[in-house]
Amino acid sequence: MTEPAYVAVDWGTSSFRLWLIDRAGKVLAERRSDEGMLAAAKAGFPAVLQSHIAAVEAPDHLPVLVCGMAGARQGWVEAGYVDTPAPLSAILKQAARVSGEARDIRILPGIAQRNTKAPDVMRGEETQLLGALGLDAAGEALVCMPGTHSKWVRLKDGTIAHFSTFMTGELFSAVTRETILSLAVAGADAAEDVASFQAAVKAAYQAPAFAANLLFGARSRQLLFGGTPAAARETLSGTLIGVELAAGLSGAMPKAGITLIASGRLAMLYRLAFDALSVTVSPVDADQAVRRGLSMAAAAIWTK
Repeated sequence: MTEPAYVAVDWGTSSFRLWLIDRAGKVLAERRSDEGMLAAAKAGFPAVLQSHIAAVEAPDHLPVLVCGMAGARQGWVEAGYVDTPAPLSAILKQAARVSGEARDIRILPGIAQRNTKAPDVMRGEETQLLGALGLDAAGEALVCMPGTHSKWVRLKDGTIAHFSTFMTGELFSAVTRETILSLAVAGADAAEDVASFQAAVKAAYQAPAFAANLLFGARSRQLLFGGTPAAARETLSGTLIGVELAAGLSGAMPKAGITLIASGRLAMLYRLAFDALSVTVSPVDADQAVRRGLSMAAAAIWTK
């Protein structure tokens, strides 16, 4: 049986993912839960981590490497930031060690953009970038990373030059639950309305200044011309993603095009959105990217 080498953890704001990894980078066991930073802050970070480590039967001596919001100011141990322009290699050197624990537990730093006109931060996404692009990436790259807080990142020769965060996912949740538009999507089934979604993406991309008006259109169109709650939901989703793409694609396009780091439904939605705009993307699975990034970091930290 292959022996485990370390435990890798991606600890987000609302999600927790843990993998038991061997020296070759193979996943031996996996755990997922909704015990993200917000939940763990109440239950206790050590208790949450230990419960999952026990579930995968990790040996007592095994080290743990964490990326994401566990390293935030409100997290377990503040892991600090690497300032832009930030070489991806820099995150391998600035992992913070959690004191008072029997195990060797390290938390990777985030990236900070200390620009008064465009201040921004990321935690977790830097590890995905490392796994997706590697340390030897040459040339320019533009990366789209969908999520609750989507990131658009410009890199040159493996260094993060600039990035922007878009609250697309969180806005979609708020709009569909907390506004008058919740009436338009009430009772929506799981059926996908690709036509409505892509039409909304195009409309918002072409006129992002009308975003608030386009959002209300999902309600007024339903009242005046009919339409399903699922179509309204897809219209709202497409509108918010279209506005994001209008900003993300506003700069120069690298020769290599767009790298899309995403998984699951988000990967599907953003592929449809880019297709609607005739923009070619190179897809990278987000789960695989973060595991590769954690593996590279673990090798740098613990391999002598």
